[in-house]
Amino acid sequence: MITHTTQSVSKANIFLTCTDEKYYRDELIVEKNTVIRMISGEMKIILPDITYVIGAGDTIFFPRNDLAKVWKTGKDGRPYKSVAIYLTPEAMQQYAIKHHIKPIHPSPRTGIKCMAAHPLLDSLFNSLVPYFNLKNELPESLAEAKVDEAISILKLIDQEVFNTISNVEEPGKINLAEFMEKNFMFNMPMDKFGYLTGRSLTTFKRDFKKAFYTSPQKWLTQKRLALAHYQITEKKRRPVDVYLEVGFENLSHFSYAFKKQYGYAPSSI
Repeated sequence: MITHTTQSVSKANIFLTCTDEKYYRDELIVEKNTVIRMISGEMKIILPDITYVIGAGDTIFFPRNDLAKVWKTGKDGRPYKSVAIYLTPEAMQQYAIKHHIKPIHPSPRTGIKCMAAHPLLDSLFNSLVPYFNLKNELPESLAEAKVDEAISILKLIDQEVFNTISNVEEPGKINLAEFMEKNFMFNMPMDKFGYLTGRSLTTFKRDFKKAFYTSPQKWLTQKRLALAHYQITEKKRRPVDVYLEVGFENLSHFSYAFKKQYGYAPSSI
């Protein structure tokens, strides 16, 4: 990764991010419902079962408590630049009170979603970009009005997304084994895995041992190595292109663990 400058400017729950790094990666635990409009550059979103490539003019919705690996790059000589609106549970509760909306019972929520183009989305984001040229902080009342406008637009153009952001409940207890089999390649603290499965750290570790008969760290390492081995041997991919995707933080640690597991270095394949 070649690093130059990254700038993230906040206006309450509205953010503009601009980076001229050649290559930037991040591993997201999305804690707030977020709508992102790409201004320039490209964002690759890698999920366990699908990969999205988002370009300039595209709009994508991230539901809270979802996991994603994100790669951000410049494109066509322009830096990565995006505007994000956070739709917090508090904002949704205030919106419901203001507009006399009855609570929505929990329903199947949408995952990460590429949103269809719509003039109302264009109008919303076009109105936001100039605010980041202000020297002073955007007045709170104006920022709240823009968040309120974003919610109203989502209610009008995408009921599925609106239902998702209207659910303000914390994660409930879910099937731990199914969740871990789907999300083992995400590198995060154990307490986050516990939270996302509706458990305290202590309960997570206890339930994990019941499900897999080993410790979380040992199981995660073996699963990540097995996926890496498959990608390198069967898909003919290079170790340098694989280790981040499967959940390792650096190439040297991955190579060491791989050789310890299989008896030979990944680079020798």
